Amino acid sequence: MNAWWHEVWVTLQAEFADIGDAAQLTRVTVRLLMAAVLGGILGFEREHKGKAAGVRTHMLVALGAALFVLVPQMSGSEADAMSRVVQGVIAGIGFLGAGTILKNQDGDESHVKGLTTAAGLWMTAAIGVCAGLGREATAVLSTVLALAVFSVMPRIVKIFEKDEKDEKDHDHL
Repeated sequence: MNAWWHEVWVTLQAEFADIGDAAQLTRVTVRLLMAAVLGGILGFEREHKGKAAGVRTHMLVALGAALFVLVPQMSGSEADAMSRVVQGVIAGIGFLGAGTILKNQDGDESHVKGLTTAAGLWMTAAIGVCAGLGREATAVLSTVLALAVFSVMPRIVKIFEKDEKDEKDHDHL
């Protein structure tokens, strides 16, 4: 019976041996945590604005995208295989994003909702891919730019809309 338990133990060790050393454990941990944190930052901003896809959704999208590229990379996949993985992530996120887009029942195209949420999830997946591939600086820069789009651009648009309204009001006088 002792030989049987030894075989079970050796098999379990082999099954959990995909992270072989401290350097690889650190690399995997940093990349996955980076993806989750950056996704969480974008998700917090969206949740704070009352949007449906919030912290958890964005964290899971970024973490999942990072994991999808990290595992094949760790397995030694070639560039063409990684290209197909990234294509799959992009297509999958497209389906997720499509589920967030709602159109007004009246068919009025001006009342389409969820496009920014879908685009944000797409961007979050791209950030997760960057983190998963070890491109942390690119992931951080992309997150900062996405935050600017989410929070600064609405203010800029509002300023231009106010200026246009003021111009129209002035023209009617």
